[in-house]
Amino acid sequence: MLFSSVTFLFVFLPITMALYYIVPQKFRNVVMLIASLIFYAWGEPIYIVLMLLSIVLNYICGLDIEEKQDDPRRKKMALIFAVVVNLLLLGFFKYYGFLMDSLNAVLPVNIPYRDLPLPIGISFYTFQAMSYIIDVYRGEAKTQKNILYFALYISMFPQLIAGPIVRYIDIEQQLKSRVLSLRKFGLGAEYFIIGLAKKVILANSMGQIYEQIARQQMGTFSVLTAWVGCISYAFQIYFDFSGYSDMAIGLGKMFGFEFRKNFDYPYISTSITEFWRRWHISLSTWFREYVYIPLGGNRCNQSRHIMNLLIVWMLTGFWHGAAWNFLIWGLYYGVLLILEKYVWGKSLMRLPSAVQHIYAMVLVLVGWVFFSSPSLGYAFQYLGVMFGPGASGFADKQALFYIFTHWLLYLIAIAGSSAFGINLLKRIMSEPNSVKVRKIVAGVIYIGIFLISVAFLVTESFNPFLYFRF
Repeated sequence: MLFSSVTFLFVFLPITMALYYIVPQKFRNVVMLIASLIFYAWGEPIYIVLMLLSIVLNYICGLDIEEKQDDPRRKKMALIFAVVVNLLLLGFFKYYGFLMDSLNAVLPVNIPYRDLPLPIGISFYTFQAMSYIIDVYRGEAKTQKNILYFALYISMFPQLIAGPIVRYIDIEQQLKSRVLSLRKFGLGAEYFIIGLAKKVILANSMGQIYEQIARQQMGTFSVLTAWVGCISYAFQIYFDFSGYSDMAIGLGKMFGFEFRKNFDYPYISTSITEFWRRWHISLSTWFREYVYIPLGGNRCNQSRHIMNLLIVWMLTGFWHGAAWNFLIWGLYYGVLLILEKYVWGKSLMRLPSAVQHIYAMVLVLVGWVFFSSPSLGYAFQYLGVMFGPGASGFADKQALFYIFTHWLLYLIAIAGSSAFGINLLKRIMSEPNSVKVRKIVAGVIYIGIFLISVAFLVTESFNPFLYFRF
């Protein structure tokens, strides 16, 4: 089930919200857990078994690690067992097909296999489960004895299928008690409506443009058209994912939870280093805490530090998808971060901020080509068109058509991908002198945005969610 669906907006959410607020406080976690399981089972009922298995496994592993606190060796073995089993479950469902395809490509015989659909959200809830296990091992989190609380942590529907990845230590107390208030509910509704608009109005519209360009035969469109397609995809994936994260954060507030932000206007960055401080913050934090720092981080010699960065970014790329283009995408960023750290970082900082921004955005757009392409070969072909070789020319009527018919959409996207858009919205709502009038204006604006989003949702059939496949 998608947040940006009529079923969720007008059936699932109202019923869940009504039950949640009606029942006594001690039953709210039960309502939330049942709703989360229904939400997850809506599209693929069979995979609810896999998630329940993950819940039971990690709950028992947490108790097992606590039981062995006085025996460091056995405690470490319990941790290794838990991590390995989690990775095996994730690896089987996510990378089994990739492994078989790779073997068939090099072996003289073809090994038949059944292609398994990827369980939605498995990357996210597996990483959450592993963060709990590791934090319990480190002594940073207490073992959760109440399986209901733990099951809710793993399966909570606002952030289940697309994050943000929530660390257990950040939500431990909220599972026991949390504050509900009209103000918090209203703030959550604002987050949700803005996220819905990002997804339905901006991401879907940009996605349609990109799909139209990507479907064309390579070499039949111009350099400018290729850049329009790439920029459109960059806006699509940002508004798609950040919109979904905003909706998750908003839903969390409406149910009394607080999740950390997952995006901080990454397209205003002036370096790749800054971009990854602002993009998918929860994933970057996870890899830093549980992979990069345990490997030694930057507290080691230069060659080891470079190796640590390459390992982390190879895994980051592979986390996003079981294909060579994702692996290359991860290593691409790893190399750029190393170069900024050790080669041209200081020189970059001396350049005008506009030049720094152009530098960062061009490299990010090149990265999105690897990320969005169905294969590595297609990615290099598309990059060839973007930079001249293989293009039908520098510009064509098609590129001008997209620019002149969608210029307002691109202006809104530019404003929405920086603080300018939200600051302008707040300024409009704060213009009246009367507090009462300001509240009325804000209500009218947010209701209007919601109704426009619903109109787009009802009239448009194009409503994918890119991160479902991760």
